[in-house]
Amino acid sequence: MTTDPSAQNPDHDDHPGGATPPPPAGGGTPPPPGYSAPGAYPPPPPAGPTSGAQPLLSDSDQRLWATLSHVGGILFGFVPPLVIWLIFKERGRFVEEQAKEALNWQITLAIAYVIGWVTSVILIGILILVAAGLAALIFGILAAVAANKGEAYRYPFALRLVK
Repeated sequence: MTTDPSAQNPDHDDHPGGATPPPPAGGGTPPPPGYSAPGAYPPPPPAGPTSGAQPLLSDSDQRLWATLSHVGGILFGFVPPLVIWLIFKERGRFVEEQAKEALNWQITLAIAYVIGWVTSVILIGILILVAAGLAALIFGILAAVAANKGEAYRYPFALRLVK
């Protein structure tokens, strides 16, 4: 069985007689498969403070996420404001401030709930739990409405722990 030597794959090791193929005319080694000449690739993106950064949010998106941070706090505690603040803190000043405000409010409420549970042995704890629950609902709704309008809202009794 005879085969045409020009039909053989030069990258394959089983050449007839074990001989290696001659180098290409002009010297050097042949380029590897898939190689293209220098300059054929697109230039790299410019380096700078905006490379890799997330795009800024529009005003309506900032209002939406700020509203969701307040409503999420009513429904699920500190987790939604924390997640929204961590994800969107560099993409818009309004959503960053409102999510941080909602997070501080939820931390304040968590402290109030702990104090209420600890003091529930004496009846004052039950009053603290009811007052904290009502404050969470009322001030959370007020904050969500204000954020939806694009107005900054400050909770009246929140500890400012997250700066």
